[in-house]
Amino acid sequence: MRRIRSLLSALVVGTCATAALPGVALAAPAAPYTVLTVDVGNHTGGYPLSQSGVYDTTNATVSVTPSAQDRLAVRASQSSSYVDLSIGPPTGQTWQEGQSYPAARFADATTASLDLNSDHRGCGHSSGSITVREVGRNAETGLVDRFAASYEYSCVDAAGSRGVISGELRWNSGLDYGVAHGTPNPVGFGYQELAVRSAAKTVTFRSVGTKPITFGAASIGGPTPAAFSVLSSQCTGRTLAPGETCTVSVATHPTKAELQTGSLLLADDSSSGTRRVQLSVEGFRGVTGTYYPLSPKRLMDTRSGLGAPKAKIGTGRKVDLQVAGRGGVPSSGVGSVVLNVTVTNPTSSSFLTLYPAGVSRPTASSINFPRHWLGSNNVTVKLGSGGKVSVYNHAGYTDVVVDVVGFYAANNSLSGRGMGGQYHWVKPFRLFDTRTDGGVLPAGYYIRSWVNFGQYNSNIRALVLNITAVSPRKAGFLSAWSTVGDVPTSSTVNYAAGKVVPNLAFVETSPCYEGCGSGYGVPQFGVYTSQTTHMVVDLVGVIDDGTVPDGLRFTPMSPTRIADSRSAQGIPGALGPNATRTVTAPPSMVTDATEVLAMNVTAVSPTNNTVLTVWPADYDMPRPSTSNLNPVAGQTVSNAVMGVIGPQDGFHVHNHSGTTHVVADVVGTFWLYPGTATPTRTAGVAAADTDRVRVLGSGVGAPVRG
Repeated sequence: MRRIRSLLSALVVGTCATAALPGVALAAPAAPYTVLTVDVGNHTGGYPLSQSGVYDTTNATVSVTPSAQDRLAVRASQSSSYVDLSIGPPTGQTWQEGQSYPAARFADATTASLDLNSDHRGCGHSSGSITVREVGRNAETGLVDRFAASYEYSCVDAAGSRGVISGELRWNSGLDYGVAHGTPNPVGFGYQELAVRSAAKTVTFRSVGTKPITFGAASIGGPTPAAFSVLSSQCTGRTLAPGETCTVSVATHPTKAELQTGSLLLADDSSSGTRRVQLSVEGFRGVTGTYYPLSPKRLMDTRSGLGAPKAKIGTGRKVDLQVAGRGGVPSSGVGSVVLNVTVTNPTSSSFLTLYPAGVSRPTASSINFPRHWLGSNNVTVKLGSGGKVSVYNHAGYTDVVVDVVGFYAANNSLSGRGMGGQYHWVKPFRLFDTRTDGGVLPAGYYIRSWVNFGQYNSNIRALVLNITAVSPRKAGFLSAWSTVGDVPTSSTVNYAAGKVVPNLAFVETSPCYEGCGSGYGVPQFGVYTSQTTHMVVDLVGVIDDGTVPDGLRFTPMSPTRIADSRSAQGIPGALGPNATRTVTAPPSMVTDATEVLAMNVTAVSPTNNTVLTVWPADYDMPRPSTSNLNPVAGQTVSNAVMGVIGPQDGFHVHNHSGTTHVVADVVGTFWLYPGTATPTRTAGVAAADTDRVRVLGSGVGAPVRG
């Protein structure tokens, strides 16, 4: 689109091809009135007019020449620029006051003639209407010598109608008129990133004529109204005397990587009933909301003093961790980061809250843990002041370790790094379970696995996995990575002996060319264990290269609680054995494009060892055989969940055994990106997409021990 941008902009704006038309009158003319107004409204292309104007005796020369059969030729000129209007009644008829006539370039028995041109710019085919307000004739000649009317005109070419031009004509008339003109008109937003709202632009409407004008609601119309929005209107409900002004604020958020046009519509009580201002924007695909995976890097370890004081974080205390500019995270342009947060040897049951530095601490948690616990949680957190994240500990003292695994772009300033990845959710899919396939993994070994996505193999940058350590013999850790280079020093899952410990993980992949079945260059990853343990790995999503159809992008937010069964928020009471409850996202949190909530889900003091499973509501999708949390009786633990929501913005939560309270905190939303959305997906998620692993492919490689 860059190659034709300047040409298309010129066609829409059109100011360089014709001389400037006059602005609004500075003073109201005296009766009888001779005036021609033209409002280009949502007219596009510059033919035959490219700009609105008011021509009257205070700022222009307006001449009207009558001829036989009630025809009138009007020329309004100023300096070297002019507008010509030619009108006539249907063949064999005369103008009648109070009557409206359909109009075209040439009259016939039922259609009036109406033609516009400006500075040698005309239109071969037109349509419109004329409403006559007043008409008088010379008693001797029979020619019209007094006239008042309103008109609408549209140039029609091979591409269809170019939109509507409307206006008023007065000649030797005592009939009052009131119109309003918006400036600038047209409003061009230039080059704007898809789905990212632009800065506001202000349109000023001036009341012109001899009587006040009252405005109604402001709205958006035209060919692509979804690409624009009204932010505020100081005109709605106001009555302006001639010469007074009011303003409307508009913005754009283009939906396609091409030129898009619309109209700002402002209702009024004039003869046409609506003021129109042209809007245009050229959308382009940027990187805002895309994900950039990183090889895991350690940012903080309170045991060694890395990134924070060498001391446990105490009761009610926080540490502001510098993230931007470290561990591969850019120093600017980052909206949020994906961290793996590990708690080790806490002195009390507590929770950590990670949130943007410089804002008030939210009433939400990022990781919950009992006394003496060792474990991790995947935390997505928005960057705050200075590119920092605040790490707060509620009770007791605990050491905290933080590793970064990726980041999301806040704006298009990171485009120099290339296109980031988009998220694709899939129906949870078990890749392997060493309890039933291959046996326990010895300490110091790793499993290498791969997934065949068919035609999309080369597009996959990372996998989103739920990785669970099951009954490890000693305390230790799992590390997931792309298999390129040595096992990273950072950890993905930290576990205590004998426990079942899951963690969500964003794992960068590398292409596999040997020993990967029939696939070529299929994405692979590895998981290393420091101690002997069983391991379960479930696929819940993938990160592409920004080009795969129907990708999702991320918008971060400060952690926000949407469900807490202890207070009946979102969930009415604790979940009993084999119970399923549905949580609905608040309307203020989601749009029609939202498909996934990035959440932290917490099980609070279950009465039995149990399993919690989350999946989308309203799809008639059976409960997956996979799990999101595996809490132990009496403990309060959490895990990150990519919560897919159904068409009614809800998700299910199922509890396997005993009774437990459940809490859900949202840290951001994933939404369908229009730049890669297919036509069948632009209106929302189709039921057929609930098994989206089939869309991307489902060949899974057998684990290979390292």
